[in-house]
Amino acid sequence: MASTPKAPADPIDARLVRKLADILTDTGLSEIEVERDGLKIRVAKTLVAAAAAQAPVYAPAPVAAVAPAAESGHPAPAAEAQRKGDVVNSPMVGTVYLQPQPGAPAFIQVGDTVQAGQTLMIVEAMKTMNPIPAPRAGKVVEILVGDAQPVEFGEALVVIE
Repeated sequence: MASTPKAPADPIDARLVRKLADILTDTGLSEIEVERDGLKIRVAKTLVAAAAAQAPVYAPAPVAAVAPAAESGHPAPAAEAQRKGDVVNSPMVGTVYLQPQPGAPAFIQVGDTVQAGQTLMIVEAMKTMNPIPAPRAGKVVEILVGDAQPVEFGEALVVIE
């Protein structure tokens, strides 16, 4: 019986990668990571539309464009552009929590001084709690989300001055 040479075993399970990609599509997440038997697989998708949607935040809005945005209940791009300090955005779609567990004190409050790397809040995505660290030291001047509020990728969470 002749044997054919075997290709080296591929540790990546293509079905798992496809399944993870399907989860991204179904849930609206931008990335997902799984670790099994010492193999870590991360699947991410580029969000071109999200990047384009963020662009007006940094550009001054024409006066005529401010009124319709304000009437719709969404903050006008000009209002967001006038914020003093650095805006910390959500790195993922999920639910934001302002404290480590129900009934515990909040991670931060307006007026608090934070250190670089300090946890500002948690975003839960697919039953995983993801701490959102302060990108730099500074003073919390605005908290833009409420506890247990759903957030989108790139949504403004906190302003640090």
